Amino acid sequence: MALLELYTEYNRVWIPDARDVWISAEIMRDFHVGDNVLELLLEDGTENYYPIDSAKPQLPHLRNPDILVGENDLTALSYLHEPAVLHNLKVRFVESKIIYTYCGIILVAVNPYKQLHIYGDAVIHAYSGQNMGDMDPHIFAVAEEAYKQMARNHKNQSIIVSGESGAGKTVSARYVMRYFAIVSKSGSKTRVEDKVLASNPITEAIGNAKTTRNDNSSRFGKYTEISFDKKYRIIGANMRTYLLEKSRVVFQAENERNYHIFYQMCSCADLPEFKSLRLLSADKFQYTRMGGETKIEGVDDQKDMQETQRTFSLLGLKEEFQLDVFKVLAGILHLGNVEIRNVGGDKSSVRSSDPHLAAFCELLGVNAEGVSRWLCHRKIALVTETVVKPVPMERAVNARDALAKQIYAHLFDCVIQKINTALKVPGKQHTFIGVLDIYGFETFDINSFEQFCINYANEKLQQQFNLHVFKLEQEEYMKEDIPWTLIDFYDNQPVIDLIEAKMGVLDLLDEECLFPQGTDQNWLQKLYNYLGANPLFEKPKLSNEAFLIQHFADKVEYQCKGFLEKNRDALREELVEIMRASEFPVLANFFQEEDQSILTMKGFKVRPARPGVKPANKQLRTSVGDKFRRSLSLLMETLNATTPHYVRCIKPNDEKLPFQYDSRRVVQQLRACGVLETIHISAQSYPSRWTYIEFYSRYSVLMTHRELGLNDKKETCKTVLQRLIQDSNQYKFGRTKIFFRAGQVAYLEKLRLDRLRGACVTIQKHVRGWRMRRKYRHMREAAIVLQQYIRGKRQIRKTVSATAIKQGWAALVIQKYWRCYRMRRIYQLVQLATITIQAFTRGWIARKQYKKMMKEHKALVLQKYARAWLVRRRFQTMRRLVLNVQLSYRVQQLRKKIEDQNKENRGLMERLTSLASSHSQGLDRLHGLEARLEKSAKEKASIETREKKTKEDASLTIAQLQKEKDALTLEKQDLEKIFEGSAKQAKDSFDQIKRNLQEEKEVEERLRKIAENNIEIQREDHEKEVEALKEEIRRLKEERVSLQRQIKDGDQVSSELQEQVIQLTKHVKVIPELRKELHNLQTQRSNTDRKIKEQSEQARAKVSEITRQLLGGVAEEEVLSGLTPNDPDKIYDVGDVLTVCDGLQKATRVLEHHQRAERESYQSQVEGLTLKLDHFQNENNQLQKLFQEKSNVTDSIRQEVSRLTSENSVLPELKLQVSELQRQKQELEAHVEEQTRELAEKTEEITNVLQKKVEEESSQRRHFEQQAEELGGEKRELQGRVEELEEENDQLKRQQLAENEAKTRLSQESSRLTAENMDFEEQLDMKDRLIKKLQTQIKSFEKSEKAKQTSALAVPKDYLGMLEYKREDESRLIQNIILDLKPRGVVVNMIPGLPAHILFMCVRHADYLNDGAKLKSLMNAIITAVKKVIKDHHKDFEMVSFWLSNTYHMINCLKQYSGEEEFVKQNSPRQKKNCLQNFDLSEHRQILSDLAIHIYHEFITVMEKTLMPMIVPGMLEHESLQGISSMKPTGFRKRSNSIYEDSEVYTISSILQQLSVFRSTMSQHGMEQGLIRQTVKQLFFLVGAATLNNILLCKDMCSCRKGMQIRCNISYLEEWLKDKELQSSNAIDTLKPLSQAAWLLQVNKSTDDDAKEISEKCTELNPVQIIKILNSYTPIDDFEKRVTPSFVRKVQSLLQDREGSTQLMLDTQYRFQVTFPFCPSSQALELLQVPSSLQLSFLTRM
Repeated sequence: MALLELYTEYNRVWIPDARDVWISAEIMRDFHVGDNVLELLLEDGTENYYPIDSAKPQLPHLRNPDILVGENDLTALSYLHEPAVLHNLKVRFVESKIIYTYCGIILVAVNPYKQLHIYGDAVIHAYSGQNMGDMDPHIFAVAEEAYKQMARNHKNQSIIVSGESGAGKTVSARYVMRYFAIVSKSGSKTRVEDKVLASNPITEAIGNAKTTRNDNSSRFGKYTEISFDKKYRIIGANMRTYLLEKSRVVFQAENERNYHIFYQMCSCADLPEFKSLRLLSADKFQYTRMGGETKIEGVDDQKDMQETQRTFSLLGLKEEFQLDVFKVLAGILHLGNVEIRNVGGDKSSVRSSDPHLAAFCELLGVNAEGVSRWLCHRKIALVTETVVKPVPMERAVNARDALAKQIYAHLFDCVIQKINTALKVPGKQHTFIGVLDIYGFETFDINSFEQFCINYANEKLQQQFNLHVFKLEQEEYMKEDIPWTLIDFYDNQPVIDLIEAKMGVLDLLDEECLFPQGTDQNWLQKLYNYLGANPLFEKPKLSNEAFLIQHFADKVEYQCKGFLEKNRDALREELVEIMRASEFPVLANFFQEEDQSILTMKGFKVRPARPGVKPANKQLRTSVGDKFRRSLSLLMETLNATTPHYVRCIKPNDEKLPFQYDSRRVVQQLRACGVLETIHISAQSYPSRWTYIEFYSRYSVLMTHRELGLNDKKETCKTVLQRLIQDSNQYKFGRTKIFFRAGQVAYLEKLRLDRLRGACVTIQKHVRGWRMRRKYRHMREAAIVLQQYIRGKRQIRKTVSATAIKQGWAALVIQKYWRCYRMRRIYQLVQLATITIQAFTRGWIARKQYKKMMKEHKALVLQKYARAWLVRRRFQTMRRLVLNVQLSYRVQQLRKKIEDQNKENRGLMERLTSLASSHSQGLDRLHGLEARLEKSAKEKASIETREKKTKEDASLTIAQLQKEKDALTLEKQDLEKIFEGSAKQAKDSFDQIKRNLQEEKEVEERLRKIAENNIEIQREDHEKEVEALKEEIRRLKEERVSLQRQIKDGDQVSSELQEQVIQLTKHVKVIPELRKELHNLQTQRSNTDRKIKEQSEQARAKVSEITRQLLGGVAEEEVLSGLTPNDPDKIYDVGDVLTVCDGLQKATRVLEHHQRAERESYQSQVEGLTLKLDHFQNENNQLQKLFQEKSNVTDSIRQEVSRLTSENSVLPELKLQVSELQRQKQELEAHVEEQTRELAEKTEEITNVLQKKVEEESSQRRHFEQQAEELGGEKRELQGRVEELEEENDQLKRQQLAENEAKTRLSQESSRLTAENMDFEEQLDMKDRLIKKLQTQIKSFEKSEKAKQTSALAVPKDYLGMLEYKREDESRLIQNIILDLKPRGVVVNMIPGLPAHILFMCVRHADYLNDGAKLKSLMNAIITAVKKVIKDHHKDFEMVSFWLSNTYHMINCLKQYSGEEEFVKQNSPRQKKNCLQNFDLSEHRQILSDLAIHIYHEFITVMEKTLMPMIVPGMLEHESLQGISSMKPTGFRKRSNSIYEDSEVYTISSILQQLSVFRSTMSQHGMEQGLIRQTVKQLFFLVGAATLNNILLCKDMCSCRKGMQIRCNISYLEEWLKDKELQSSNAIDTLKPLSQAAWLLQVNKSTDDDAKEISEKCTELNPVQIIKILNSYTPIDDFEKRVTPSFVRKVQSLLQDREGSTQLMLDTQYRFQVTFPFCPSSQALELLQVPSSLQLSFLTRM
């Protein structure tokens, strides 16, 4: 369709306006080609005639339909042009109070100048994981999109935040970093995300300042790279800065301030840590008072200083570094107050006594004289000499200011470097997201070098932005298979070339800076000469000190003054040398030589989009312009290597008023920030893009019946479009979307509106026709009725006369009397007949009633006797059954008691036998030790004899050698014989010693074997005796138990007979028989007593025999006789068992005393052996000394022989003899040495044997001590058993007394019954029959007793409700019942809480054994295992549900069987008996309760993760009401890489089905109903909160139809609660906020009464939420009306006094307090069986 066809009547257009830029007007008459004027009607009612050039008609922009106004995305508008964008932003900002709007890939953020409730943690979590476009535009949505693309595509991202000063760039960048910090928790202890956020206050303090446009304006550009690891958690950050405004340090304009840090320091001047800085108030420093006001309203500088110091510390920057920074800053302030005086001519000076100069030099450690001199002088280097020349005051002031700026710039870089070091965490960076906070395009009245660099940077960014937008458009077209055509868009490369190319502005500026005499005018003249022909460069007409550049946003005029000085950024070399020589290391490092060829910032090796421009000369690299160009080039390389995301901040007004919209200021910024360029690129192609489903849903009203009947909606859309729009170039069909050119959607909306309007007219026509026809019929019927009455009255008047009236009246009178007479006669006849019938009938009824009464009376008599007989028979039957049950129950109890007593007796006997065996083993060990001691004594004696013999032999040998020495020359033959005899004798002696030792060793070995054999034989004999004793004891116990059982049975029979006798009152004949039975029972009891006496005598004999065996070799006969009772008449009683136990205890004490004495004697023997060992060692040492002396003597003999040989060398025979003698002597020495070595080895062997014996004896002593301790413990246990036996004895005595009393009462009752008479024959017969039955029962009982005596019958097991397990099986128990158990088992589901009951039965067994260590180990293992299962399966819903139920059952079991009164009230008697007896597990109950709470929270979290994706689609997006569409197709162009195509569609049925699955699983696991209700309440709260939050954050959801949809879905949820009988959970109350929000969407919102009703009924919503919903209300059709701002203000005034939360979002993470109600289990533990499928065969039921 041609665009001119849309200029018809009633359509609206935009026309330019001087004040509002654009105003709206309505077309009054259709426009036709050739018209030269367009008739318009303005909004204020005035008419306007818009001139049109008929040759080339330039028609005004068409206005979008109201349905498209307020769109989330500007590119979704049908008409894309400047007024449409401006109006859409205004509607959203002013009326809806929405500050964020998408414009394609740009997020437009309008500064509200007011704190909004849209940045809380709940909002962050709401946007986390959402696709861009699913919710309202937000800075968090852009951050989430960047984070999601980084994680999905593994590619670095960038977020570019730009805008004017005061537009909110810094705050936006801060929110972006806060989003990343919260969403991507590092999980480490370093808390890197906190450090990243902490860097903002520092950079704002040293880099932000108050300007006329912004109280916290960033005066530098910042690019922050946030690094992520492979799990996409923050691991560090890095910051790059650009173009710090150094001139602000020394100069501020009116109403502006210096950097915040100076004022923060001055506000803390009185604090102790700042005293050394000599600070004053801010209004007393030159550098802080230039702007006038030093305070900012609402800002506390002292508090901000504390925050700055805190963040310094948080980043790990020590207090020493902070003090150094503050010193430098204080020095700058003092430097600004240094007074430079003019001393005449071109000279200047500084007073040497200037206090600020002294403070500056003292703080920074520089020479005051040098500073004062070189501030006022400069050095000129000539060819042959160097001249020092004074400078005027102006240049001296400039030098001072240049020094201050240079120091501050270095300090700024140093602090940024320290921050980067603190934010650098060890670890490899996987990806990063960069946040660029940079200045936007600026144009002021006076623009200088800073504005030139800023606009140059924005030109580069705009070029990158245009290319990226162009690339995205191309990708979208290629994805949808739409032919791609080139789009003409603005390319600002010529402007960039004008600035940075060779012979460009920057190149000429650097060239001029090379000349020492270069001036701004010379540089400007070069610009005029070289760039004058460039169309983008102009010379102002009225100025010779400026130049114009046509930027992409606007034409800017730059003043050339100061360009060279700012570009050089020069400082005198003399001042630099003074700073380098500073004693302050920080300042000295600032001015060290730097390698200018290396950039200190971090770079990326990426290929740039365009090749960078190389500088013309290496010397130019030191200029500010060149540095900025290189850093900007590096920034472009980084951005080109990442995926960019754009945030454009808009300043709505210059007065900083909240939600005030200045169209002129806004449109100026839109032109400058690239938003309109995006609109231009989009408008040239196909800007409107709708999916086929959206198009079908929206424009189905334009379809024919045949088109609606097609099954393929995509083909239907194509057919409709081809029919509606003939020009196929106006739209294109993609794979998933339809692309429209500008204006086509508006045309479709017009057709739809016309169709709806026509349909409305048709409906109105038919309704009005029907109403008029119905009205006509009513009027016609009324007219006919009126006509009938009028015509009848007229006819009567015509036909009726006076005579006719009289005759008629007479006829009526006659008729009256005749009829009266006839009716009276008829009445009299009927009355007579009726009376006769009544008489006969009443007589018959009376006779019938009499007969009935007689029958009933007789029946009552019969019933009386029959019922009495039935009652008596029923009573007899019941009593017989009760007696049988009582008898069986009492027999069972007696058997149980006897078994318990047998167990206790068996334990005592086992302990006695163990004591006897240990005693015998101790005696054997003692005998063995004595034998070894005797052997060691014999060995000692033999060793002593051998030593004596060896000494004697040695002395004889020495004497013989001495004699031989004296008579060597004379008695050679005698000497040889003596030597031979001594050698033979020594050899024989040593051989004899060796043989003796070997014989002794063999004898010792034989003795040891014999002793071992004897010990083994004795041990076997003893074991056989012990086994025989055990068998005898077991047989005695069985006989004793059988006798006691007979006694109990006899007592039971007597008690039963007593009851029978009491019941058989007045029956005389049975008394003699009962007496006979009693006599038989007494005789039976006497026989039983006699048998018990015999058995007790046998037991006494056995006990005495055991005692004698224990103490046979220890105590005397008198002691043994005293330990055993001698009176046989007292043993048969059960209580006398205590006497036997006392005797055994005495025997044990005697045995312990004997063992103690033996142990002491043994210790003394061990000490004696130790002393003997020491003595043997000493003697061995003496022997060694003796052999040493012998060797010394031998040496002396050798020396003497050599001397004699030398003296008698003349005698050859003597030589031969001497040599032979020496040879024999050497052999003798060798033999002696060998014997000595053998003796030493033998001695060492004996020593080792003795040491081993000592060690064995010490180990045996420790073993005896341990046995003594064990005996002591057993003794204590025996004492406890004895006390229990005493208590049982007392109970038996009391029972015997009760039996005696019963016997006496029985005899008295028998005597009384003999005196009475029996009067009723029926009762006598009944008693006879009852007596016969009792007799038969007694006979059967006697037979059963006889059978029991003859053969032991199988007794049914009576389980105690415990599970016995061994300590080593605890790990298997935990593994099988907790770690490896699957919740889907059949057995587990059939018995809810089965694992908990099994574990508790094991706990009961540990408590029954009174084993605290075992119980504690089991409870700790249970808790640890459950924690491990929950940790390993925290995402498995069934597993978490299963163990939540079992933990709850475990807590209930611990409470129910704790024995506490509040928990055992509802227990059965058997359950009360099963209570824990020995331990209090309240502490473990508390630990389990805490664990259950943790599991519950994990349980809720698992369900929330499952349910959360269904809530918004099911509650809001799905159309559950058929025929009512509550969605408005937005046409939003979502990013193709942020949407999953094949996503599952959820409905309200999906939510209900999932809730049913949750409930059925919980019920299957046996979870208590109260806990299920709490869970359902929590889930309903999640549904309500998530749905309401989405409504609050998605404007498209705020419509009347959506409110109907929500209320319908709430009704479905309520029906589900009723169906599942969960109304008592109060879950529906958690949906009240959502229900009220739905009502608010549906209610009228126009009048004062509506506002009052809203304020009264929306009690669950806070004022912030109500106002947000009203502002976000969006009509679906043109027939709906928007909420006016005046109505919103009315509601806001009514709600201003309401108290409550001010948060916009509901906290979906909120948890209701969970309680675990105590619910006692009816499960009987003794009936519970362990299924074999659990593989718990090692557990035994007790």
